[in-house]
Amino acid sequence: MTTSTERIHSDHTLVKHLGNWTDAGRFEIRARHGATVLDLRSPDLPDDIDIHLDLDRAMVKLLVSDDTSLDHWNLGWTARGRIKDSGSASTGDKSARRIHLSGTATNSEIRVHRGGIALLSAMFSRAYVQELRRVRRTGGFPTIDDPARRQQS
Repeated sequence: MTTSTERIHSDHTLVKHLGNWTDAGRFEIRARHGATVLDLRSPDLPDDIDIHLDLDRAMVKLLVSDDTSLDHWNLGWTARGRIKDSGSASTGDKSARRIHLSGTATNSEIRVHRGGIALLSAMFSRAYVQELRRVRRTGGFPTIDDPARRQQS
């Protein structure tokens, strides 16, 4: 298990990390008037993920599997803001992955896309089209739509 920390900064821009892009278990996201998309469906990620947020008029979209549980008890809201979750995970203890959100969010929004919606969010991206073109030239299989699919050489 890797204990490294991924630091993501978005200032008036859109930052997307899709597919198998990291194996870190901790993320620090600072966004100001920007948007960040994180794909957390990879099997290389640990079961417990900590995300520390510092948001100001920003949006964070988390792409997760259906059985991922989200804990936002330590997330402080200033002014407006909310978490939009398309469907919560089952409350059983068989949850495959747990995501813990902490930090502050000012006039910001966190969107959680699960299962098929997460798949569509990843597929409707420029990175996915570029990966399909690369796969067509070199062979293999795309991994942005399904990070659990292993790249074949």
